[in-house]
Amino acid sequence: MDTNTIIIIMIACVAAMMGSAALYLRHRTRRIRPEEFDLMEGHDFEYYCAELLKKNGFQEVEVTKGSGDYGIDILAEKDGVTYAIQCKCYTAPVGVKAVQEAYAGRDYYDRMVGAVLTNQYFTQPAVEAAQKLKILLWDRGYLEDMVADWEAS
Repeated sequence: MDTNTIIIIMIACVAAMMGSAALYLRHRTRRIRPEEFDLMEGHDFEYYCAELLKKNGFQEVEVTKGSGDYGIDILAEKDGVTYAIQCKCYTAPVGVKAVQEAYAGRDYYDRMVGAVLTNQYFTQPAVEAAQKLKILLWDRGYLEDMVADWEAS
């Protein structure tokens, strides 16, 4: 790996550690209201998230095959950084298992950054695991912000 790649990965990891805690705390100030994405089944949610990522500047966005995907639902790239993303459309907070899947899938697909994208929020153990494993946590607030950015453009 060259020096620029290492610097990009280090910046992404620091952002993951800082952002995970902030995203977890932000949910306490937002009121959860039903959205279109809350009614989707898992595979539909993955395709919805892929389209949302495209509309928000991600490139080479690809939904992985349904089974044998090693916990990764979407592969994408943005600003020279490659991502392995686990999507979870749940009715309750997302736990540690999703973080573990993103961690394993990031390495399996040889991506720089692993992330979990959900319509809910994360348990405290999931936040702690994500910080330790350097996995981005994109919660309901992040998802709603992406939808708002998409609709505003």
